[in-house]
Amino acid sequence: MVTGIGVVEGVECVISANDPTVKGGASNPWTVKKIFRASQIAEENDLPTISLVESGGADLPTQKEIFIPGGRLFRDLTRASARRQPTIALVFGNSTAGGAYVPGMSDYTVFVRGGAKVFLGGPPLVKMATGEESDDESLGGAEMHARVSGLADYLAEDEHDAIRIGRRIVARLNRRRVAIPGYPGNLEPHPRNFGGEPQLSPGTRGTPQGRGDFAEPDADPEGLLDLIPTDLKEPFDPREVIVRIVDGTSERNGRPFDEFKPLYGTSLVTGWAELHGQPIGILANAQGVLFSEEAQKATQFIQLANSSHTPLLFLHNTTGYMVGKDYEQGGIIKHGAMMINAVSNSTVPHLSVIMGASYGAGNYGMNGRAFDPRFLFTWPSAKSAVMGPAQLAGVLEIVAQQSAESKGEVFDAEGFQGVKDYVEASVEEQSLPYFLSGMLYDDGVIDPRDTRTVLAICLSVIANAPIRGADRFGVFRP
Repeated sequence: MVTGIGVVEGVECVISANDPTVKGGASNPWTVKKIFRASQIAEENDLPTISLVESGGADLPTQKEIFIPGGRLFRDLTRASARRQPTIALVFGNSTAGGAYVPGMSDYTVFVRGGAKVFLGGPPLVKMATGEESDDESLGGAEMHARVSGLADYLAEDEHDAIRIGRRIVARLNRRRVAIPGYPGNLEPHPRNFGGEPQLSPGTRGTPQGRGDFAEPDADPEGLLDLIPTDLKEPFDPREVIVRIVDGTSERNGRPFDEFKPLYGTSLVTGWAELHGQPIGILANAQGVLFSEEAQKATQFIQLANSSHTPLLFLHNTTGYMVGKDYEQGGIIKHGAMMINAVSNSTVPHLSVIMGASYGAGNYGMNGRAFDPRFLFTWPSAKSAVMGPAQLAGVLEIVAQQSAESKGEVFDAEGFQGVKDYVEASVEEQSLPYFLSGMLYDDGVIDPRDTRTVLAICLSVIANAPIRGADRFGVFRP
């Protein structure tokens, strides 16, 4: 990762560029910290950000150190957009997984024809996840994103053309600075926030104890122990969890859970409830995978919660956003980015509980640790990693095989089996809740039966300060 500050069309900008000659531009623990520092400089000095993108996403062997904290990269991008600090992505080459979310989160995107390849999962991962045979162009080619998915705002003929377009974008940002005589830089602030800073609505303040007339859950919390299957590939109904942790039926509040859009985006359950008398909005994964419909539904629901100053509870059991040709062409990157945008810029308090799986960008969209939940807890059944252990080991094998073939060598599948077994065992260990808790990626591993009590304590704590919904979000890409 190469970073610095440069002047583009008279505007000082933070510029960050992946170096694809080093492990395909993949991010390791140190490049992630370097990007965070660049984002901090941009925020503190109100600078636009230009990303020159060609990245293989996360460096898989170091995933335990970058997957969970690395989500902050996308949080920072979309929060910059909400602050009216423009973000521009020029995509030159292969940009996979986390590399795909950089253009997905940016205000402006420029893709190089025949060079840019942007997808959540490249052909090897799609093969491992779904068995689908695919190619780079149909999965995430520049022309596809310009004509079909809508992720590309500008289609450049080559890298020089992309840079030219990027300069024209900066020139149109209306951020020109007036030179001060005797000083080599441009110091006069640009005319942003013409009407002054918006006033926040007064919000609400709860009482620390909550209301005293709440009802106990309609279903016995003891039953939570039997709900989560041993094999996290088996789905379970999160409504059965919700009914065991929220306030039950009473004459005052009627049903314990008022579900929002129950027939749309059914892999994500959303709705309103009360917990120890405190209002709360809930997002809970149902079938594991998040599709475009779930992402759009979540975005609307988060906005509604902010409009009513209502805290949000995220119940994780997701393998991430769906991959494959049809989903990439349908806009899964921009819809996932929309959900992450809403999560990042929501200002009502967030609580998260990882019940089962929390893999990939699904961890980010469901408000993982990098997205600043007030409190985050895990159940003993939880697992969290950049992807499932078997999928990660399989992707490494496919990449190693392709690398050998490109050099004219014979791939030793039998010899690589030991590497696969080691990687799979390591990722499995690193995805377990006590390992993650030891890295401070949560606020504790809790007994599922204590979830209601723990959340009630959290709601009591957050009620000591005013709860205000967001007055602005970053640019949503429809």
